[in-house]
Amino acid sequence: MSDDPATGKSRGATAVGGILHSNIPRFTYRTAAVAAIGGSLFGYDIGVISGAENLLKAAFHLSAFTEELAVAAVLVGAIIGGVIGGTMADWLSRRRSLFWLAVLYVIGAVATSLAPNLWLFIAFRICVGVAVGASSMVVPMYIAELAPARARGGLVILQQLAISGGIFISYVVDYGVSAAGWGWRPMFAAALVPGVLLGLGMFFAPHSPRWLAMRGEWEEAERVVKRIDPDNRETEMQGLHEDVERQSGASWRELLAPGTRGALIAGVGLAVFQQFVGPNTVLFYTPTIFHYAGIGGTGAGNALLPTIYVGAALFVFVLPTILLVDRIGRKALFFVGLSTMGAMLVLLGAAFATGPAQWGIGVMLILLVYVAAYSISISPLFWLMSAEVFPNRLRGLGSSCCTVANWSSNLLISVTFLSAVGALGKDVTFWIYAAFAALGIVFVAKFVPETKGRPLEMIGEYWKNGREWPTR
Repeated sequence: MSDDPATGKSRGATAVGGILHSNIPRFTYRTAAVAAIGGSLFGYDIGVISGAENLLKAAFHLSAFTEELAVAAVLVGAIIGGVIGGTMADWLSRRRSLFWLAVLYVIGAVATSLAPNLWLFIAFRICVGVAVGASSMVVPMYIAELAPARARGGLVILQQLAISGGIFISYVVDYGVSAAGWGWRPMFAAALVPGVLLGLGMFFAPHSPRWLAMRGEWEEAERVVKRIDPDNRETEMQGLHEDVERQSGASWRELLAPGTRGALIAGVGLAVFQQFVGPNTVLFYTPTIFHYAGIGGTGAGNALLPTIYVGAALFVFVLPTILLVDRIGRKALFFVGLSTMGAMLVLLGAAFATGPAQWGIGVMLILLVYVAAYSISISPLFWLMSAEVFPNRLRGLGSSCCTVANWSSNLLISVTFLSAVGALGKDVTFWIYAAFAALGIVFVAKFVPETKGRPLEMIGEYWKNGREWPTR
């Protein structure tokens, strides 16, 4: 496939599941892909602790409590990043925010890998977490505001592909470094590479046209729209003008008003359910779960090898979502994914109730199906929906609320998993997560709209019209 020299559009492309369109320039895809590197950093810094956990125990003589602190540090920072991310994106711009977050990722990678003691390690991981939390909301926001409506779902989910790829790479790096006997420091230092790539990429990327419009920079907004979607330039600009004329500055009062409260309920609800179905117990404690089931071994390589299979499933099964999200819609994928996850959590609980050693490799297969279902549904779709359900001027504030709710729920589940297992048993813990998957299906059916193919301005009107789609 090549670019038409006259138009800059992809020549010879066909629509593939709603992401590749012959009339969308390659520039749009390249810009989205560069921004999605922020997702790979998010994924890497979340996943790397899984393989480093035992090495950190030995290096810093961790107790159960300090182990949970080491794991949770990045989540604490992510909550802080979620709080400031929306304001940062509105003030600095989406593009500049991602550039400075890349700088923070680079500094955090170097500092964490050089930490001389546990408390400095935790402090530096909190700093990395700030970048993780802020970028987790700014990346999908930037891509959603840049992408044409007909390809927005697939382009935003590129971020989730990058997140899953980052997690997979972190597992591979953990395995290789551990097997080589190099210790834990290179595991964290490796995040330097994508951090530099993100910073360089965002230095040359365009601003979001919607951010430019909110600032009154109409000529520059039109130049960007002409580059990202030339065939629909007039329609896009008309929508931006109408949206800005209707709207003033964002406020908490307006976010909670009846005309937009539904968007907040949908976004925050998805944020909570994405974590309460238990995915990060798998990502953070994969070696521990496999140890419970008698899978793996005591050697450095054998103990971490099964995590690579989980990381691979997490990565590979995002691809069907990219191909399907703008074809069959968001809600169908939610229903399929959550129902499958719930079923696998019931089986996982049953395995531990009857003795996981009897199930053996079956525990790994259950986890792989669970991770696959997570990757095609609520994992990417939450970030997509949080970026598109809010009106333009409330997107920064609303996405910030969703991000804080998501990372707070993540922290709660992650720091209580081992305690819940000790108090309730492994079987009951997984069954509780299964119950949340069932409740998530009900929530999506009742509170989440189908946004496939809808311009962002139209989604804002949907809430103002009392959950009725405008006719235009």
